[in-house]
Amino acid sequence: MPTLRVELFEGRSAEQKRALAKELTEACVRVLGSSADSVDVIFQDVKRENWASGGVLWSDRQAAKPAGG
Repeated sequence: MPTLRVELFEGRSAEQKRALAKELTEACVRVLGSSADSVDVIFQDVKRENWASGGVLWSDRQAAKPAGG
């Protein structure tokens, strides 16, 4: 009975999440032998200002991108 937690930057469409949930569920069925009904996928949308990598907020990384980059 796996529960998968997926954290993403906000802005993904319901269709993208739907497709990802389907693919993740199919992988659990194939690899773990789970039934599809036992697989839970929880999406959490995170604002870029609430996520940092290497000590730098992702909102700051976007602000620092050069034009056309």
